[in-house]
Amino acid sequence: MRILLTGTGGQVGGALLPLLEDKHTVIAPRRAELDLSNPDAIAGYLDAIRPDLIINPAAYTAVDRAEDESALAFRVNADAPGALARWAAAHRVPMAHFSTDYVFDGSGNRPWREDDPTGPLSAYGCSKLAGEDQIRAAGGAHLILRTAWVYAAQGANFMRTMIRLARERETLRVVADQFGTPTTAQTIATALVQILDQGWTDLPTVFGRAHGLVHLTNSGFTNWHGFASAIVEGLRSRGIPLKASEVVPLRTEEYPTKATRPSNSRLDLTRLAGIYGIVPPAWHDALAAELDAFLILERGS
Repeated sequence: MRILLTGTGGQVGGALLPLLEDKHTVIAPRRAELDLSNPDAIAGYLDAIRPDLIINPAAYTAVDRAEDESALAFRVNADAPGALARWAAAHRVPMAHFSTDYVFDGSGNRPWREDDPTGPLSAYGCSKLAGEDQIRAAGGAHLILRTAWVYAAQGANFMRTMIRLARERETLRVVADQFGTPTTAQTIATALVQILDQGWTDLPTVFGRAHGLVHLTNSGFTNWHGFASAIVEGLRSRGIPLKASEVVPLRTEEYPTKATRPSNSRLDLTRLAGIYGIVPPAWHDALAAELDAFLILERGS
């Protein structure tokens, strides 16, 4: 199978690449070849490469900057996925696409289900929801996977930022009233491949079983302060010297950001388990594996 995989320089795309390329031909374009900020050029590129499956982890993810660059965010997160989906629908090619907890307004105290009303609070969230809408409107076989709090041993993310700060500062101050599930890119990539493995020759049926939408995170939940504390504790338990002696909890209003973050980002995983039989690892177990991977990379550099 010829698979177009976008965003291989990012966390999820980078985790997917080695899982897919052993059994399939993976086309992983550089930005010069496929620029998602130029949606009008996408159909021509797809005509040239003729993929059998499109997987789109690429996105504009600068949440605060999107408040000032909303036009760019919408081109990359909405119009580009829409262009991919329209070509895919016209050529009967299935498409998998990644979305976010930011499509919800963060209210309530229970995990968000796939059929809950959306209500994004930020330009980034609005752009990702618009991408979902354009994919559905295209009418082709698709699976949108909403995830949250993504991180990896590589790239720019919360875990790596906390590791750096814990080595530089005596005190870390982290928001404690926003709840969600830290989710490794490896967990996301593994789960998607498990879904694909349920029917490579009939992915429209596989995707249709979930009505084209499923939530995917690690299991359990915490807040950003709890996540930061677990990172620090994990490093200490591995004998890594740190300067940080405490992690202080903050309220959201004590750490203002340009874009409003959801206070409740927990995603319900019932559909993932019930339809696909997938129960992702607990977030703290996934963190342990990612810390080990980070330290291996660091020692090898």
